[in-house]
Amino acid sequence: MPNGGDVRATSATIRAVNGLTSRWAAGGVPPEDFAKGTAFSAVGVWPLLAFLAEGAGGPARGELEDALGMRADEAPDAARDLLGALSGIRGSSAAIGLWARPRLALHERWVAGLPDATLGRFSGDDEADRKALDAWASERTGGLIPAMPLQIDEATKMVLAAAQAVRTQWLQPFDEAELAPDDGPWAGRCLVGLRRSTSLLDRVGVAETAAGPLTVLKVLGDTGVDVHLLLGEEEAAPGAVLAAGIDVLNGAHRTLPGDSLPLGEPGPGLNVRNVRSLTREPVLDVTTSPFSLTADHDLLASPALFGLTTAMDDRYGHFPGISDFPLAIGQARQSALARFTAEGFESASVTAMGSCAGSAAEPRPTYVVRRIDLEFDRPFGFLTVHRTSRLVISAGWVAEPVDYVFEGYDDEDDDY
Repeated sequence: MPNGGDVRATSATIRAVNGLTSRWAAGGVPPEDFAKGTAFSAVGVWPLLAFLAEGAGGPARGELEDALGMRADEAPDAARDLLGALSGIRGSSAAIGLWARPRLALHERWVAGLPDATLGRFSGDDEADRKALDAWASERTGGLIPAMPLQIDEATKMVLAAAQAVRTQWLQPFDEAELAPDDGPWAGRCLVGLRRSTSLLDRVGVAETAAGPLTVLKVLGDTGVDVHLLLGEEEAAPGAVLAAGIDVLNGAHRTLPGDSLPLGEPGPGLNVRNVRSLTREPVLDVTTSPFSLTADHDLLASPALFGLTTAMDDRYGHFPGISDFPLAIGQARQSALARFTAEGFESASVTAMGSCAGSAAEPRPTYVVRRIDLEFDRPFGFLTVHRTSRLVISAGWVAEPVDYVFEGYDDEDDDY
């Protein structure tokens, strides 16, 4: 990653984080979240699991290792490298925060291993402590996530949190346009669309995946962070589409690029044909929907996915490497945001885990050229991807478009 270390040295970490993203998409997002649209970030969860695994013992340690896809004694170094690499990407940031009750003694070695984390102590005033943690979340995400996703009360003995944010501007901006689907779940609505044309046909490709044919469009950002828009078959499950997109990113499926696609409709949303033109340049014309998504996730609703099943059992302590005081996981939540506009993209997440006591008139055309039209005119997925390392920073599903509002028009005054 640029300014963030040797990509080859972190390839195992990237595979592990992307693997958690894929499993979260395929089995950890409730159907109702997909139905309304959602965003999530395994990058915001994985480092926390890594540091917890270092301090865990017994069955909790093994479960965390399974979730991480890495041994507990290797994971902390990998997490530190990952956070450093994220901070090294222009327009991105990442941070770890730690807070504990005044009388909770934490092992100095474990605390010292957290990158740039200052141990804060709760004041005992829950409202004041909550405001302090909210301020940290807002500051570390540039205001994108204004509050810590946990409840702070007397039962909260310790909070370990991760914040990450990324902003990028498109190398080629979109123009605002109308989007009026003829069929599908968005049919019959006049929607806000984003449109642009390019001669670079390799920005789009089609892969045959376990979820069926998948159309992938790469929208390139100026910071080395891109957004991959994913359109599967209409009946394909959202989680399967996102998981398939990660498989394509990892090279598990061959992708046929735009200049090699057959004429007709070779993939979801695509129409490929030869047309007459004034120039020799081929055309890729894309229309998509802008989106602004916010989501809150309770990680303990799928504890096995995150390796927290045993760690939730407050009858015992599970983290002898963190404190001699018996600790269990009482809360684990993430707040995530993703915003795609004509000019660029931004996303952020704050993930926190709270420990309790144990007991995201034109000239005549003279050339024949290839023209590809691509419309994202029904629900679709996205991946935020670091271009060179292929790390998935965030992922999500766009279920609802933005309705077009005609300025100066009032349907109550319509006499027709």
